[in-house]
Amino acid sequence: MATRHSLIVDRALTRLKLRQLRLLIAVGQHGNIQSAARDLRVSQPAATKMIQDLELDFEVKLFERTNRGVIPTVFGESLIRHGKLIVAQVSNAAQELDDLSEGNSGRITIGTLLAASPTLLPVAIEIVLRDRPKVAIKIVEGTNEVLMPALLSGELDMVVGRLPVHRHRTKIVQERFFNERVLAVVGPQHPLAGVASVTFEQLMQFGWILPPLETTLRRQTDQFFVRQGQFAPPVAIESVSYLANRSMLRSHDFVGLMPAHVATLDIESQLLAKVDWAVPFGAGPIGVSHRGEQGLSPAGAAFLAALRRAAESH
Repeated sequence: MATRHSLIVDRALTRLKLRQLRLLIAVGQHGNIQSAARDLRVSQPAATKMIQDLELDFEVKLFERTNRGVIPTVFGESLIRHGKLIVAQVSNAAQELDDLSEGNSGRITIGTLLAASPTLLPVAIEIVLRDRPKVAIKIVEGTNEVLMPALLSGELDMVVGRLPVHRHRTKIVQERFFNERVLAVVGPQHPLAGVASVTFEQLMQFGWILPPLETTLRRQTDQFFVRQGQFAPPVAIESVSYLANRSMLRSHDFVGLMPAHVATLDIESQLLAKVDWAVPFGAGPIGVSHRGEQGLSPAGAAFLAALRRAAESH
């Protein structure tokens, strides 16, 4: 006897159209069917019927009507999320076929956090390009709050950097490469540059460049500040831009927090100076997140193998 689940799967496989999924995604984005219908160049009645057909096939209500338009139900949000992934995978397949027909060796889109940028990614890219000199590689920088949803929706093949400890762990595979510690850094002109055994009390008089609020490192920093008598820096600048941070550290007497190997090259070249203070928080695992090896293209699988080799030489 067929179960409800198997009946719905059968209907989806035999009746579901990509056009319906594109409409569903557009309705979710616009919050009304009329604008979504205009995007897909169909009439509003036709769009409404497409949504009704989806609701009949899946036996759930996808949208609630309001006086401002429509909002997705929990079922609608779930199907929109899966629809985005399906549409992205179709787009990726078309792009891969186009790349192969043009003589390229595929395409990879990688999300990266700051902690992966200076050594791990460049080494992995160098390894891949030896075997696939025509591969197209796109790198997108951001925080986990931005990159992980893009990974889940299929816009990114993988995310390289600090692994999320609590959030964003469902439906993704995590591989840890190594643990990273955090350094306090300043410009070479800073009064504490070169000073031995710096205490936090000595750092309190200076402004700080801090990671964005949504990052794990920022939450750990804020918790540490609270434990130090509700400390609030005299100046606090929130920035994820390494180039901007380096420039501000060199032109102002600020204190910054950076993953150790991100700052290493600039410390060695004396563009920045390491503060002789053991940061009592921020250590964490660096690795790669992806949706499973079975979902990677040949180019994506080759890049994952290159990342593993790059991490071994770290």
